Amino acid sequence: MELKEDQLNTKNAFIEDNKKFIFNVTKNICKKHLHWENDDELSTALITFNNACDTYVEDKGNFFNYAKVLIKNALIDYFKKSSKNVFLIFDHEDKDIEYISCKSPITTYEIQQENLRRREEILAFSEELKKYKLSFEILVDNCPSHKETKDKLLNLAFMCLKESSILEYLHKTKKLPVKQICLLTNSNRKLIEKWRKYILVLLLILSNEEYIYLRSYLNIKVGN
Repeated sequence: MELKEDQLNTKNAFIEDNKKFIFNVTKNICKKHLHWENDDELSTALITFNNACDTYVEDKGNFFNYAKVLIKNALIDYFKKSSKNVFLIFDHEDKDIEYISCKSPITTYEIQQENLRRREEILAFSEELKKYKLSFEILVDNCPSHKETKDKLLNLAFMCLKESSILEYLHKTKKLPVKQICLLTNSNRKLIEKWRKYILVLLLILSNEEYIYLRSYLNIKVGN
């Protein structure tokens, strides 16, 4: 218990020491005057910085660059949800994602850089999909349209992530262990078979922390 408290105190002190960094990153993205007491953008950035502390590993490179990417991504998501004029376009043919905003405070250069990083991540994921004999074109026809189904499959994927043998089987055979998933999640086999490809993709994305942007499209909130 004392060890956990010491770790928490150390992290809190680190966050407090870097509030200026968080403020400057947020200000550069938002291009406006900000105040800790009043602006949700800073609250979003602070929560995201805390999340970066929990998810960072050394092979991600420089921590502050990693945190900056996460903060930018979180703020873009915040702008998207708070403005009627912000939306994402996904073109599965060229595997690119374009961020478009009529009133966004983000500069054109920053949007271009953000799109470049998204494109690189999507291209890397496209190469991984080939190992499983999948493609974005195939996924278009194997994606549930109803939110209730998507949420159910997402929860199912989270349950599978807790069972290391499922991921080991997936990576080794490039196939989904349908029977084992049915037993673990108490799910109907027909459901798993129907959405087998979609579940497989969820597991690939959620089990790889390098897929920062792809994970954000699943609308998983920080802390949940």
